[in-house]
Order: sequence, then structure tokens, then C-alpha cells
Amino acid sequence: MRIWRTSRRELSLERPLVMAILNVTPDSFSDGGRFSDVDSALKQAEQMIADGADIVDIGGESTRPGSSRVSAEDEISRVVPVVAAIAKRIDTPISIDTSKSEVARAAVDAGAEIINDISGLRFDERIAAVAAENKTGLVLMHSRGEFDAMHSQPPVDDIMAEVAADFRRSAWLAVEDGVTAEQIVLDIGIGFGKTLDQNLELIAKLDKLIADFPQFPFLVGTSRKSFIGKLLDDAPPDKRLSGSLASAAIADWNGATILRVHDVKETVEVVKIVSAAKHAGKNEIDG
Repeated sequence: MRIWRTSRRELSLERPLVMAILNVTPDSFSDGGRFSDVDSALKQAEQMIADGADIVDIGGESTRPGSSRVSAEDEISRVVPVVAAIAKRIDTPISIDTSKSEVARAAVDAGAEIINDISGLRFDERIAAVAAENKTGLVLMHSRGEFDAMHSQPPVDDIMAEVAADFRRSAWLAVEDGVTAEQIVLDIGIGFGKTLDQNLELIAKLDKLIADFPQFPFLVGTSRKSFIGKLLDDAPPDKRLSGSLASAAIADWNGATILRVHDVKETVEVVKIVSAAKHAGKNEIDG
């Protein structure tokens, strides 16, 4: 059985896991300000888990286009009370969405067991040491450019080669610092410095990247992102559910093992349908 090892458990990857997005920021592109206090964040986490979330991913710094960096102290003050409250009440894996080692360490001390780094160790390599010391799960996402320019990078000619090269870099750094392969998950970084066509190409050819990195599970996060809005006649984030579910289904079919989403219940239902279709197809081949 394939697993993802965190500091507190082994997560089975026999079916795709649903990672629920919980932003405790005032300015996230989709739900900024809605869950910025502990009580509302805890209620939202409980609802997400009731809806079928396997992991709750807590972020205290928006990475939307045009967002500004916040200090580690401010980020810690946002996320640590929420992590601690959820960890005390609920036995569901908590992920901390940060690219700062100080924040990662504080969140892990408060109960997080996964670190989700959008920079793939580019902004702060010490995150790998935190993951190694605490044996947490570690998500390494592909992105380009500094924080304030991640979404405005000129597109590369070959996005598949670019993403693969970055995965080799980030995974090597993590392993060099003592992180095991069973702790690492790779994220293709949908929406970060990629054109609409490149986002679609990454989802459509996900199986090719997975074949290149068979030792690592893959995470895909398309939920409510701008490429979906562009394809749906400039639909705002709260009108992108159908596109989010369609892209999640394609990613699941092509081998994604973790889906990072806002709409948990609907995505859980998508995973059930895709899994049933895969199982039926396998039985027909085996028969």
C-alpha cells in the first residue's frame, strides 16, 4: 500500500486525498477575511471535515496576484492559534501553508504535521530541516520568481521540462537535509507564472510527470483559480465551481493523489465517481 508519511501517521494513498483550504488571511482571492478569527476558522474546519476532508491546509499569507509579504511574526499570530484549536478538537491531519521556516516550526509545534511550501524551498531552504527534524509531510510546489513577482514571470517555452527540473532541484535539497521520500509530495503549481494553455497542459499531461517521479505522490490545486475564470467567460471566484470540479476530475483521472480544494463535499463526490470508473475499467482489463 502506498502511503504519505507525516509526523503523526501514515496516510493511505489508495484513493486521492482531499486537502481542504482554510485561509486565515484578510486578503485571499476567494475567501479573504471570512475565517480570520479562531472561532470561525474552527467551525469551518469542522464543516470541511464533516464534508469529507482528509487534510486541513491552513494559510496565513495570501499568495494571490498583487499580494504583499507579511512578517513571520504576523503570520504566526494568524495561524498558530487556529492550528492549536483545531489540533485540540479534531484528529485530522493539519497542513501549514507557508514558505517561512519560523512559521513552519511554530505551526508544527502547535499541532501541524505537514508543511506546504509554495516556493519549493526557494524562499527558505531551512523548511527542509524543520520537516526532517519533525518528520512532517512536505509539499514542494513549482513556482518561479520572487514572492511579489511569482504571477508575472514571462512564460517559459517548455513548461513540462521547467516543472520537472524544479522538482529535481527541490526534492534533492529536501533529501539532502534528511527528508525521506515517503514524506515528500510534489505540486505542479497551477496558476503560478503559467499561461492558461500551460495550466491546461500540466493537468492534461500530469501522468507524464508522475512517470518521471514515480517515488513521489502528486498534489494538484486548481480550485477557483483564474485560468478557470478565463475559460468560463471571466467568471468570478465564487462562480467557478463547475470548472474546479472538472479540472479536479481530470487531475484525479491522470494520477493526482492529493486534491487541494475549497469545495470539499463536491470534490469528495467527484473522487468517488472517478474512483468507481477507474475500478470498473481495471476490472474489465483484469477480466
